[in-house]
Amino acid sequence: MGPGSSLVCDIRMNSVLPPELQAKYQDPNRIRRILADTRTIAIVGLSKDSQRPSYFVGSYLKYEGYQVIPVNPTADEILGERAYPDLLSVPGPVDLVDIFRPPAACVEIVQQAIQKQAKAVWMQLRIINLEAAQLAEDAGLEVIIDRCIKMEHGRYNGSLHWVGMNTELVTARKARRYF
Repeated sequence: MGPGSSLVCDIRMNSVLPPELQAKYQDPNRIRRILADTRTIAIVGLSKDSQRPSYFVGSYLKYEGYQVIPVNPTADEILGERAYPDLLSVPGPVDLVDIFRPPAACVEIVQQAIQKQAKAVWMQLRIINLEAAQLAEDAGLEVIIDRCIKMEHGRYNGSLHWVGMNTELVTARKARRYF
């Protein structure tokens, strides 16, 4: 595919970022690459409560084959996985740090992600901290802001349309996994 061409349309309806920051932090090709290259996801702020969005996202990602590591200082176990109080307590490597914490907490989380040598950080919907994003970029990490990893995975995996969501993917091909 050449410059400017893409398999997907530009979806702006779920983001509060201005267009120039959407282009920087919500690039569809970058999102697809991160999802394809990731195997281990530490979810900072993964809740024990099955009614919380973080729990739903974590269970979905685990079902889809990712290794999910809960990071929650108030839990011993979530989704059948040992929980850790912070990123630095997680043994072994982490590919992606998914953040479900308030924007004010993002700088400290990104600092730990850098120390942990994560490859990417992902700030969920409405979690926006540009200082943390710049810190991550300066350290060589990929950054996604104000997107839901579950929705993006489902969008590129071809499963969101099954529940009636408009993914803005236009194709006559049978749905296939992109990663």
